[in-house]
Amino acid sequence: MVSLEKAVIARLKKGGETFEVLVDPYLARDLKEGREVNFEDLIASEEIFRDAKKGERVAMEELSKYFGTNSIEEIIKTIIIEGDVQITAEQRREMLEQKKKQIVEFIRKNTVDPRTGTPHPPSRIERAMEEAKIHVDIFKTVEAQVKDIIKALKPIIPIRIEEVEIAVKIPPAYTGKAMGAIYSFGTVIKEEWQKDGSWICVLRIPAGMQGDLLEMLGRLTQGEALTKVLRRIHG
Repeated sequence: MVSLEKAVIARLKKGGETFEVLVDPYLARDLKEGREVNFEDLIASEEIFRDAKKGERVAMEELSKYFGTNSIEEIIKTIIIEGDVQITAEQRREMLEQKKKQIVEFIRKNTVDPRTGTPHPPSRIERAMEEAKIHVDIFKTVEAQVKDIIKALKPIIPIRIEEVEIAVKIPPAYTGKAMGAIYSFGTVIKEEWQKDGSWICVLRIPAGMQGDLLEMLGRLTQGEALTKVLRRIHG
């Protein structure tokens, strides 16, 4: 359980009544984003309050009436997901910076400058987001926000979502190390073994990750892997 000193209030108004619980702010954020969290780590206690600061508890009969269940875990999760988490100004700043970095990295990996076919540097994306006055929601996933953010960036920088299909050939000496890394890197569409023991595949990845792929292959195969871009898929 999170300590009372580190816990914050999650509050939900339902049917004209207020329900409050004491929770870990970061795990509450993760839960609101749809991630799995450990319930014991999420809460400071299993008590549900009318007013947490005054210690006014809500009886189980009333909770059952408003939430339709006797499960404390389900009720607490509902309060967090549907309600507001009262984070501190410092926590908000920290979470906002984390979310901005995640969004910038997502855009770097999944988009390119259509004039050059290469990804924008993170610093350019950050400046464009500032110029566009992008609002970042710390309680929404990156995926839920990034489509609208990219749309807002288009008047400022040339940008488009793009994937690439790349043919990769791994020499026999490096297939053991490289195959697992490639499978975890993107989507392998086709693959086949050659008579000399080398392995060939067609890999689909976000266009902005092409440089990361080449760096990884160079490291694992001492520069002996061969690659060729087969086609670009525009979003």
